[in-house]
Amino acid sequence: MAQAFFISGIDTDCGKTFITGHLARNLLKNGRSVITQKLVQTGCSSLSEDIVEHRRIMEIPLQDVDTNGTTCPYNFAFPASPHFSAQLENTKIDTNSITQSTKSLLEHYETVLIETAGGLCVPLSETLLCCDYIAQQKHEMILVTSSKLGSINHSLLSFALCKQLQIPLYAVVYNMLPNSNELITKNTGEFLKNYVKREFPKTQFITSEEILNGNLYF
Repeated sequence: MAQAFFISGIDTDCGKTFITGHLARNLLKNGRSVITQKLVQTGCSSLSEDIVEHRRIMEIPLQDVDTNGTTCPYNFAFPASPHFSAQLENTKIDTNSITQSTKSLLEHYETVLIETAGGLCVPLSETLLCCDYIAQQKHEMILVTSSKLGSINHSLLSFALCKQLQIPLYAVVYNMLPNSNELITKNTGEFLKNYVKREFPKTQFITSEEILNGNLYF
């Protein structure tokens, strides 16, 4: 059965695009039919830069579903929160269009990995946050965290929000980059792993290193 997963993160620069691309690459190399989708892209006015990066990591060319806008229905030129970038272009994000794109992709691919924009509380409109949309759709989510100083706080807030909104947490990916301090990287990873094991016993805890080694988690 075809399945979609959201890939969100604890903040804007935690490595969602990098992780999404490599998860898709691993699925592809294991013979799975997989495509990535971008919820909404800001900071570019044509093709989604993140979709282009996914295809580069997957080592495949842009697909028809990329060039016709299915994998990213909304691209905005100004690099800001989606709701504000949309306002600057005198438009609004219609989440029904995003949902329909996902449904269309699921008709042709076994797995669809949907990379969100920024963290869970990024607004898609004045009244709708990314996490609200994720909760509505009920697809399982993969949350990307990182080794940056402050990521424990951001991660625990994201975990609390998942519990509050009953977002099914399929996996937590610990991005070991930027690894600016090895002691912090090691301690943060251990803390988050133990926290997930205790609070989300059915959720996988995966490191970016394991993903880069080609391990498959689906």
